Amino acid sequence: MENPNTETTINPPPPPEQEPDSKKLKMSTTTTSDDEHTTTAAAATGEETKKPRYKRRKVAIFFAYCGVGYQGMQKNPGAKTIEGDLEEGLYHAGAVPDHDRNKPQRYDWARSARTDKGVSAVGQVVSGRFYVDPPGFVDRLNANLSPQIRIFGYKRVTGSFNAKKFCDRRRYVYLIPVFALDPNSHPNRESVMASLGSGNELFKCHECSERGRKVVGLMGKRSYELSGSRFDLDISSNTENAGISSANGNASDPSSEQIGEIKPEYENAESNKVQDGVLDSNEGNAAKDTTNFSYAENEKERFNRILNYYVGTHNFHNFTTRTKAVDPAAWRFIISFNADTVVTVEGMEFVKCEVVGQSFMLHQIRKLIGLAVAVMRNCAPESLIEKALQKDVNMTVPTAPEVGLYLDECFFTSYNQKWKDTHEELSMKEYEQEALAFKMKHIYAHIALTEQKEGVVALWLHSLNHRNYPDLEVVNDEIASNKISTEAENCNAE
Repeated sequence: MENPNTETTINPPPPPEQEPDSKKLKMSTTTTSDDEHTTTAAAATGEETKKPRYKRRKVAIFFAYCGVGYQGMQKNPGAKTIEGDLEEGLYHAGAVPDHDRNKPQRYDWARSARTDKGVSAVGQVVSGRFYVDPPGFVDRLNANLSPQIRIFGYKRVTGSFNAKKFCDRRRYVYLIPVFALDPNSHPNRESVMASLGSGNELFKCHECSERGRKVVGLMGKRSYELSGSRFDLDISSNTENAGISSANGNASDPSSEQIGEIKPEYENAESNKVQDGVLDSNEGNAAKDTTNFSYAENEKERFNRILNYYVGTHNFHNFTTRTKAVDPAAWRFIISFNADTVVTVEGMEFVKCEVVGQSFMLHQIRKLIGLAVAVMRNCAPESLIEKALQKDVNMTVPTAPEVGLYLDECFFTSYNQKWKDTHEELSMKEYEQEALAFKMKHIYAHIALTEQKEGVVALWLHSLNHRNYPDLEVVNDEIASNKISTEAENCNAE
């Protein structure tokens, strides 16, 4: 029996081991998704020194590209695209972590505009969350991209910004050679074949390959001096020194631009005298042709009148592919469409066609230009444009080559107005000189050189005839193909 007065020592049991609070541990050692880019030397060496901690920033990136050799802007598996190269460039520049590579949705990727195959851009914009630190992000990114793609800079934007949804307007430019607007230059193949054997001498087109021909006496011969070194233009901060001036040497004249050092030299065709389209063999080479087409005031007024048909809200289902007239997406709003400027690039004259709209469909601008050129060349009446914009009319219109088209600028007017007190303005103002240099050296030079060497537009002009495009012919206010189909239905009904 134990003595109650005896003291006994009772050792308390050890406290139970507590599991660490996983939530607290996570919050104390990591950051939000925008702060994940944290690496430490201690993880590898055991030392306490840590590298700088960077945050993801929501930014809008301004850049340009020459579209030759690319299958368009939008990423497409198995195809070489601008977007594909840009994503890889961002990854190698350290703007995108390993676990987000090839997963653009993870960093809120968005583009302001999609461009077709071969189409270039001067003021393209994309947005997303990227690691833009340490300083030198633009240089690092350019170092990982082709010279055909040039990053101008970036600007911080709101967390909800989306380059596509917040873009109010887009401006595109199409450079069409001046000769394309001359009805007598590069006649269609039917006209050429019809004149063979009739006594009219034909000679090769000097603006295209041997497949094209034109009639003596209707268009003077144009000669060019080609020099690859002339495409390496020296662009300074002064616009006049940038190689742009008016045709008469007055840089303040907005109606014309001069790019490069070479001016076109028109030489009279070495041909026999032509009277009423018939060769007079007795005259020999005594007479030279003195007719040269120019984009003068009358031609400018007419072409602008033709382009003005497109301005406003219309159903453009005939100016795209795979979009039906009943589809709401066929309705588009064009703010302005004008062709007031003549640009001379490496001795070749182009009319600068500028179109501004909210958004555009696949091939839409190229088809707008295609039909406008057909009308200007008298291949179709002006009234055909109004018919093409009708919802209940289906017709096929020509598609101009892609080489002359480029995206000039994207506008964010509403966003800038709303966030002007807290965020930088999103525009190309800060990058004007860089954009001008890139445009001249890569885009304009490519357009001119391609036309001089391959005659892309010149060859396309030969296809503008009623055999290839029966809808261009209007008989008694009816489109030819529609009339034919209607007659066929009546015959079947009988």
